[in-house]
Amino acid sequence: MLLEILSLMAVAVIAATVFSRLGLSAILGYLVGGMLIGPWGLGLITNPAQIAHLGEFGVVFLLFLIGIELKPARLWVMRRQVFGLGSAQLLVTGVVLWMVAQYGFGFDAAPSALIGFGLALSSTAFGIQLLASKNQLSSQWGRSGFSILLLQDLAVVPLLALVPILVKGEATIGASFGIALLETMAILAGVIMAGRLAINPLFRLVAAGRTPEVFTGFALLLVLGFGWLMESIGLSMAMGAFIAGLLLAESEFRHQVEVDVQPFRGLLLGLFFMSVGMGINIGTLLGHTGLLVSGLLGLLAIKATIIVLLVRAMKQPLSEAIKVGALLAQSGEFGFVLFTYAQIEGLLDGPLVEMLSAVIALSMAVTPLLFLLGERLARQVARDTGVPAPIKKAETEGRKHIVIAGFGRVGDTIARILTDLELPFTAVDLNPEHVKRAREAGHTAIYGDAARPEILRAVGANTAALLVITVDDPKAAERMIICAKRECPNLPIFVRTHNATAAKAMRKLGAVHAVPETLEASLSLGAEVARSLNADEADIQTVVTALRSDDYRAIAPKEGPEGKA
Repeated sequence: MLLEILSLMAVAVIAATVFSRLGLSAILGYLVGGMLIGPWGLGLITNPAQIAHLGEFGVVFLLFLIGIELKPARLWVMRRQVFGLGSAQLLVTGVVLWMVAQYGFGFDAAPSALIGFGLALSSTAFGIQLLASKNQLSSQWGRSGFSILLLQDLAVVPLLALVPILVKGEATIGASFGIALLETMAILAGVIMAGRLAINPLFRLVAAGRTPEVFTGFALLLVLGFGWLMESIGLSMAMGAFIAGLLLAESEFRHQVEVDVQPFRGLLLGLFFMSVGMGINIGTLLGHTGLLVSGLLGLLAIKATIIVLLVRAMKQPLSEAIKVGALLAQSGEFGFVLFTYAQIEGLLDGPLVEMLSAVIALSMAVTPLLFLLGERLARQVARDTGVPAPIKKAETEGRKHIVIAGFGRVGDTIARILTDLELPFTAVDLNPEHVKRAREAGHTAIYGDAARPEILRAVGANTAALLVITVDDPKAAERMIICAKRECPNLPIFVRTHNATAAKAMRKLGAVHAVPETLEASLSLGAEVARSLNADEADIQTVVTALRSDDYRAIAPKEGPEGKA
């Protein structure tokens, strides 16, 4: 057992690192690693079923994180592209591939339908990664690609629910999908109505204890608890996790929950993909090289063509449509999930799942090259048709809002000033009562630790005008400065400190301005004393300004024998 654990850990780390350095997805690394150490490779793992059973929890956490990202407001803004373009892509591509599988390869109707819609799904991991690396998420074609991926993520849950219905064979294919969709929507509506009343108060109660591991434990309990509940009434654990994510989609706790759950999702999903690789018989694939290559080329051609035509139908330029087609021509990681689940339920046999998994893996592997070719073709088409190149946004555009880390008395005071001046801001705090108070006042606030990169990204620190750290804990403030300088090197940081010595330390870490509250209190009190004696206001301001200058050097007390001011 120890040898198997060491093998899994070593191969996962090495394969994911190598493939990431090559510009490919870690998912492909896990698949190749699983093939190498599985029973058809080196034989270090002899029972991949056990690994797969544990890895299935990775799928549960993945569905939870998809649910937590799907805010109703976000869907409404993009509703035309998500439910128009996205639905058309899934339905048209799914039906075409269904027909190819049934009439081209002679499969029965039920397996053909699942194969068609499973291969119609694209890789969210690849798509989002490429869009982010090109800084194109906010571009016209980037929004189109993202909308398609978003609809595909929504469709995963009904597709998973469709599998057991197809196995029973109690309804036609069309009716089965409709039943699965209606069943999903009905349960979602009921559970959301009940869960909305309880989730936030429970999280607020747990978070009030200020014990991070207990908060993480409650998040895991929520995901797995909802999964168990849905499984006990005949649905999948993934469905339950998806519902749990939806319940937290608009909660102030969602970002911290995402941060806490991500490591479990990554680790367990890595095991799942490795188990898929272990189940691929390399000898079988080598014996069907022609079929594998033809299937891959056919899949890429069909999907790319359909996506280009649909994007053009949305009245977008041909050059933009080509980039979307090249981005999403591959099949995605949910195909592994769907086909493996169908194999477990007896709808698809093992050799067929091996071939389908190999086609998906190869389609993902060639995506970077395909996307590069698509970009070049799009530029050529744009030149030929006279479409002007998109104007790049200035790097400073959008750097308007302010991030307030800590919403106690100091953060609240700063928020009042910014509100009166009509300056936008986002607050983040680990005290649930502070977050509740901020949201009740109409401010944008989330629960989370601003010393975590994921939380800084969630509040848009990379596009913020500046970061204001108001927490009362010097060590926590130091961690926030270090994290912010690492994630957003050009972000100005203002910080509240206790005294001049702490302020000096904060500036060394990278804070632009550190305000020692003891010295500021002295200046305020001294100014009020002067005013009470009828001193000239201009003279008072001149003196206070001079004392504040040069980092309070004129009034900062010297360090004592213990290094304290």
